[in-house]
Order: sequence, then structure tokens, then C-alpha cells
Amino acid sequence: MKIAAVRCVEYTGTMDHPGAFWEERLIRPVDIYPQFSGDGPEFLPPSGSGSYRMTSRFVHIETDNGVAGSAGPITAEQAYLITTKLAPLLVSQDPLATEYLWDVLYRYCVHGRKGVEMHAISALDCALWDLKGRHLGVPVFVLLGGPVRDAIPAYASTLGYSLDLDRVRERATELVAQGFTATKWFPRHGPLDGKAGMAANVALIAALREAVGPDVDIMVDAWMSWDVPYTLRMADRLAEYAPRWIEEPVLPDKPHSYAEITRRIRGDIQVSGAEHEYTRWGIHQLMAAEAMHIYQPDTYWAGGISEMCKIAALASTYDVQLIPHGHSVPANTHFSFAQPATLTPLVEYLVKWNVVNQWFLKHPVHPVNGQLLPPTEPGLGTDLDPDKIERRRELTFP
Repeated sequence: MKIAAVRCVEYTGTMDHPGAFWEERLIRPVDIYPQFSGDGPEFLPPSGSGSYRMTSRFVHIETDNGVAGSAGPITAEQAYLITTKLAPLLVSQDPLATEYLWDVLYRYCVHGRKGVEMHAISALDCALWDLKGRHLGVPVFVLLGGPVRDAIPAYASTLGYSLDLDRVRERATELVAQGFTATKWFPRHGPLDGKAGMAANVALIAALREAVGPDVDIMVDAWMSWDVPYTLRMADRLAEYAPRWIEEPVLPDKPHSYAEITRRIRGDIQVSGAEHEYTRWGIHQLMAAEAMHIYQPDTYWAGGISEMCKIAALASTYDVQLIPHGHSVPANTHFSFAQPATLTPLVEYLVKWNVVNQWFLKHPVHPVNGQLLPPTEPGLGTDLDPDKIERRRELTFP
């Protein structure tokens, strides 16, 4: 069996949704500049009253015996790199030789060890694992040695939800009623917003604790937009509301700042991050520096399933937790079902993003009573739903 073609295809459809889909956005590092701080939340192009136009791109790796694997959604930049630079490295190769193919891609893209090129390599690796599972007729977690448990708790990540406190209480109560025992929220204020901004952040977490009670975990995501003094002050103010962790408090290229926060933070609050770090080498530098308690590389960014398995081995040797960032719930679910609960206790479920990222999937992965169950479809379960597809366009570049 050989790889016959690598294709990137754009799919378009329509999602019915009353009102605004994206209600709020997270704070961003670039918000220190006024021309960016006033930007609104993400948006979807309207397709009519109460509906939105959905567009996603997927990569498909096809073989000469008819077996294929898919991954996505991917960005237009990833599609360009895959089509023009990486696909020729895969064609005519053995698709089951995932270690060899990953190493070839990595060595060929030595100037792209981080960022979009590694994103593209990650998507190709996930597509190859999907292909391997389909070829052998089993879910990917079986190929990885799982399942090691019957279910995994998911935590509800609320990017895109309104931060109006009444709406926050209402949504948090709904999530608990759906069976979630942990939820993550994204405060909008940072060091430049002064005492009023800090008070608003505290009010958000106080409202959440009031709504969910003492037994539900609350997590705080600063998305790289705080600094060391601000994070430590926020941690002191939030301590009475018992957040489980503060995520990505500083920029990813500041491991010593992470290590200082981790060393100085008081109480039971943990520090998490590494969503924007890549490969076993990048993660290892953070672990060696004792930068954080919880590591969150993204399966679709940090190197794919092949690389996440190596990162998991590293995490186990450093006795830290590994909870992948929630870009792709299907891939993360398969990966997590091959890891012990002590290493990977949770799967992130970005509530709104999973409406978008799984829109075209025939078998989307969603929690049931706050728990994810082992998928049953072969591969990663990335079959597309033909009923959702109104138009498809193969992406080619000159």
C-alpha cells in the first residue's frame, strides 16, 4: 500500500443558529495596543436570518488500495504548505510508516519547527493515524494501547460566551446540569486595565463560584496576556474562590516567568500552559525548568498524535499532568484513552469551538453527562457528513 495523493478540500454548508454565535472574545497579548483592544469577538458570515455560513478545510491522504485518512479542520495557510511543500514528500510512501514520515517532514521543515509548518505536519500525522486505524479496522486509541478506562471527564471551556455576570451564572448553572464537573472561563482584563479590571476579573470568578457551588472546578485562562506581578496578585485575590488552575498567564517564550509564578503562587492554585509550545523538545525545556504543573500542548499544533505520545512519556517521567489543548476533541479523545487518569485526568471541551470544528463530521465527539466515551468508529472518526456539505472545492495553488 502506497500513498497515491494528498488533497486539501474546502467544504461549505449552513448552520442554523438564532442570534449572535460569538458573544465575547478572550484577552490577547496584542491588546496592549489601542487599535486592537477594541476588536469585537469572532464572527461567522451570516447566511440568512438565524443562520451562518460554515466553511472548513480538511486534508485527505489517499492510497492506491482505496483506504484514506482525513484530518481537520485546517487553516488556509496549512493547506497551502501541505499542497505545495509537504505532499510531494508523502506520495508513493508507505502510509503506515508514521515514525519515518514524521521524521522526514520534521527534518525537511527545519525552519518550521514551530508555528504553521508544525501545524501542517501535525494535521498530516493525524490523517495518517486516521488512515492506519481505518486500514486495520479499529479506533486509533486501540493502536495506542487503550482504552485504559471506560470514560474520561470533560471540562467545559466557554470561549465565546458572554461575560455579563447574569449570563455567566445562567450558563455555568446549565453546564453543571449537563453533567460537567469543571469549567474554564476567559477574563477580559489584564495589567493595563488597573484596579477596575482586576475587580472585574474577581467578580467573574466570584459569580462562577456562586453559581456552581463548592464541588465544581473553575479554571481561569489569561491567554498569555498577564505578567508575573499581575498573575500573583490575581492568584491572591482569587484564592478564596478556589480556582483549580490559572492558564497561560504569560507569553510562551518566557519559561522563567512561568517557573517564577509556579514557585511563588500560594495555596492550591496550579499553573498550566504550553498550548503554544511545540514538539517534545520544546515541552522538555519547560519541564526541565519546572515551568508549570499542567502541560497543554495541542495535538493538532505540537506535532500530531505521534509526537503527543513522546510528550506523554516525558510528562510521566517528570510526574506532571498532560491535558491537551482542545482544538480537536476527536484526536484528543483517542490520545487520552491511551493515557492513565493520573497523567491525563481531563479532556478539554471547547463548547462553541466544537460546534464549528466538528460541524461537518458525521460522528462528532460530544460529552454525555460530562463524560467522553471511547469512540467506536475506525481511525479518528473523521468521516464527513454529506448532508452538511453544500459545496466542496479542492484547494490548488500555483
